[in-house]
Amino acid sequence: MKKKKSNLGTRLLMAALFLGVAAYFGVEAARYLDDPLQVTLAYRYEVERTVDLTGFVVREERVLPDEGSGLLRIQRSEGERVAAGGTVASVYADQASLDRQAEIDSLESRVEQLQYAQDLALAAETTRKLDAQIVQNLLEYRRFLAADRLYDAESAALELRALVLKRDYSDGGNGDIALQLQELGARLLALRAQAEGSVRRVTAPEAGLYSAEVDGFETVLTPEALEGLTPSGLSGLTADPAVSSRTGKLVLGDEWRYAAVLSAEDAAALRQRQEEEGSLLLRFTQGADRDFPVTLESTGPRENGRVVAVFRGTSYLRELTLLRRQRAQIITGTDVGIRVPRECLRAERAYTEDGKTLTEERTGIYCLVGREARFKPVEVIYSGESFVLVVPAPDLNPSLSADSKRIIRAGEQVIVAARGLFDGKVLQ
Repeated sequence: MKKKKSNLGTRLLMAALFLGVAAYFGVEAARYLDDPLQVTLAYRYEVERTVDLTGFVVREERVLPDEGSGLLRIQRSEGERVAAGGTVASVYADQASLDRQAEIDSLESRVEQLQYAQDLALAAETTRKLDAQIVQNLLEYRRFLAADRLYDAESAALELRALVLKRDYSDGGNGDIALQLQELGARLLALRAQAEGSVRRVTAPEAGLYSAEVDGFETVLTPEALEGLTPSGLSGLTADPAVSSRTGKLVLGDEWRYAAVLSAEDAAALRQRQEEEGSLLLRFTQGADRDFPVTLESTGPRENGRVVAVFRGTSYLRELTLLRRQRAQIITGTDVGIRVPRECLRAERAYTEDGKTLTEERTGIYCLVGREARFKPVEVIYSGESFVLVVPAPDLNPSLSADSKRIIRAGEQVIVAARGLFDGKVLQ
C-alpha cells in the first residue's frame, strides 16, 4: 500500500514539474512572439538633388551631299574626326568593284600581319604581348555587346580577328613569310590596277566629326535658332523632311548645346548656383555614360511661368553625335547623411524622472546601445519615399549636448518598433 502511494506521489510531482516547465517556456515564447522590437542598421548614404529636363541636343552641323548612284561604303566611324579633304566614303560603280575592294582590304590586312610577325622575329615577349592584347580585346568586345553598342562591337571584332591571326603566325615559323609577302604584293598590284576608275571618293569640305545619322533637324536646330525661343516654339519644332543624306554629316566645332524647358524659378536657381560653383553637371538618362560639365548660357522669354534654358558644353562632343531629343537631369547638389527607415523618426523624446515618464518635443530616433534604448536627436536633410537622411542635431538639454552617446553614427542599430519606448529603457 505504501509503495502504491509512493509511485502516485512521484508521478504527481513529475507532472507538476512538467507543467511548470511547459508554462515557463510558454510564457517566454508568448513574450518573444508578442515583442514588437525591431531593429535595423543605419548606414551612410548619398542622394543627388536633380532637376529633370526634356530637350534637344543642338550642334553646328553640315549635311554631306548624296553622291548619286553607286554602292556607298562609309570609311569613317561614328564620332571620328575628319580633316578637311579627308576621305569620308567611297562610291563603287557596281558590286564587282565593291567585292574587289573587299579583297584588297583583306590582302592588305594579311600583309600587315605578316610584316608584324617578320619584324618582331617571333620573340617570346611578342607572343605574351599578343596574348594580353587578345584578352583585353575580348573584354572590350563583351562590354560593347552588353551595352548594345553594336557598331563598336563590330570594330572590336575586326581588331580581335587581326590579333588572333598575328598570334597564329607567331606559332608557325617565318621561313616562308618573305615568299608570302611577295605573292601578296603582286596580287595587290593587280587588283589596284583593275580598281582604277571604278571608285570615287567622298571628301570632307571642312574639318569636323563624322556622323552617319541625318534626322532633318540639322537646319532647324542651330545655335542661332535658339535665340529668343519660347517653350511653345521649342516643343513645336519638327524635322525638315527635305534634309536627308545617305552619306551622313559633319559636326563642326567643339561646342554643343542642350535646350530644354523648365520653370523660371528653377532657371533662376540654376543661374545662382552656377555663379557660386562656376558650372553645372548635366546627365543624360541614356546614350551617354558620363556627366557633362555645362554652363547655363541663356534663358528665353517667359511663357506661362516657363522658359527655354540653353546649356552650353565644350567637351566630349564626339560622344553626343547620335543624340537629339533626350531626357536629362541637372545635378544641383548632393545630400550626405545617415539613412534610416522613415518609421524610425520620433516627434518627441520620452524619459523617466523620479519614477515618472516625461516627454519633450524633439525630433530624433532611438538606438539600441547594449541592452538600452537611447534617444538621439537628429535633423532630417532629405526625405525619400521609404527612408530619410539624417544628421546629428544638438540636444536641447545643455547637460546632455556634450554626451557623445547621443550622436548618431553609421553602423548603429536603429529601433524601428518597440513597446513603451523611453530613453534608457532596458530591452530584453
